[in-house]
Amino acid sequence: MTWCVYLTHPEVEIDPSVPVPDWGLSDIGKERAKKAQDLPFARDIRDVVSSAETKAVETAKAFVGDQDLPLHVLKFLHENDRSATGFLPPEKFEETADQFFANPRESIRGWERATDAQTRIVTGIRAAIRGIKEEQPVLFTGHGAVGTLLMCHLMDAPISRVYDQKRGGSWYRFEKDWLTSQAAGTLSWTEL
Repeated sequence: MTWCVYLTHPEVEIDPSVPVPDWGLSDIGKERAKKAQDLPFARDIRDVVSSAETKAVETAKAFVGDQDLPLHVLKFLHENDRSATGFLPPEKFEETADQFFANPRESIRGWERATDAQTRIVTGIRAAIRGIKEEQPVLFTGHGAVGTLLMCHLMDAPISRVYDQKRGGSWYRFEKDWLTSQAAGTLSWTEL
């Protein structure tokens, strides 16, 4: 079995006048993203795959640094589609996110349904892996909600926010074959 790591982007520069997918990392987020280079598995990674959202690409680039690693950017690995609401103040966002996870088969406030986002991220990760040599460890940079949906799939657990990261800039490791076997057991997030 060969493994992968899913790493979420850390803190972002919030600007309500900018579309959320175009938000970049804040200064704190940039500093935390650089810490990924020091993770115990960092030098074993042979491929990096990122969501096309700015914050995820910036996280991937911070990890790659001066290493000679291929960086693949795939649009379909984006966060759950929240364009129906755009920016929401933190309290409203958290309420809506709670409903998103609690009612995975419903579109909450026009957001992409959790079940659809889960299918998209699992299918996207599988597609990305097919293009990489089996024995090569892969780092994926992405987002908290779809990372949690992926985790639920790997554990064969119901969609629930109980598995959500506590803070952006967190990661977990998984075996490639868990995408099919769903034999992960219990996974948990680790902060940078």
